[in-house]
Amino acid sequence: MQTIDTQKIPLQPGSTILDLGCGQGRHIHGLAQDSRLNLVGMDLSMESARTSLNGLKTYFPAESEHRGTWLVLRGDCLQLPFGDSSFQAVVCAEVLEHINDYERVLSEIHRILVPGGILAVSVPRFWPERICWSLSEGYRTEPGGHLRIFKGRDLKRAISRTGFSCYARHWAHSLHAPYWWLKCLRWSRRESWWPVRLYHRFLVWDMLAGPRLTRWLDRLLNPVCGKSLVLYFQRENRPAHG
Repeated sequence: MQTIDTQKIPLQPGSTILDLGCGQGRHIHGLAQDSRLNLVGMDLSMESARTSLNGLKTYFPAESEHRGTWLVLRGDCLQLPFGDSSFQAVVCAEVLEHINDYERVLSEIHRILVPGGILAVSVPRFWPERICWSLSEGYRTEPGGHLRIFKGRDLKRAISRTGFSCYARHWAHSLHAPYWWLKCLRWSRRESWWPVRLYHRFLVWDMLAGPRLTRWLDRLLNPVCGKSLVLYFQRENRPAHG
């Protein structure tokens, strides 16, 4: 389930891309289908980084002629272990809402990107996320959970102030918003509550089967109730602010 549309990231053969906060690897696995790219995944969780790496080894074995180059490591996005201008693109999906000093992360991303490099960011959309916070205190206060709800214009302004220019945006995963609302309604039970289990089965079927009807419905509803906001930026050739 990819949130970032990689077709909106112009990449040349040999480009080096960082999946920052790669989690279990949904975006780096998708990018790895292009064997011309050099990929780096990084996550604070060793378990997530290991899962991401194991997925790459499974889907793209060393003997495969379509295997590109990739590296997965554990690291802290507040102090990225890379030199200046090391990457042509950075994917940062559903990460910034978890970090207190997210502006420092943006400054670090600016530092490691080449001038003209691409930053693709996604965060939970304001009003679907606000419903989750209103329905469940447990969701709102869960350790490691979301520290803030971004308004799109505020996030865009913060990233632009750091030295980026926004060139595209969209919303994603409208069909997933009701699933989280249902979970928040019975947060203490969550997946054990039958409506949540039933809706989860629907989502898994939709992702695996990809029927035209639900794909069309998702695209139709994304501008209205897409669960995630996705923004695309180009690094300007000037120092980061702050």
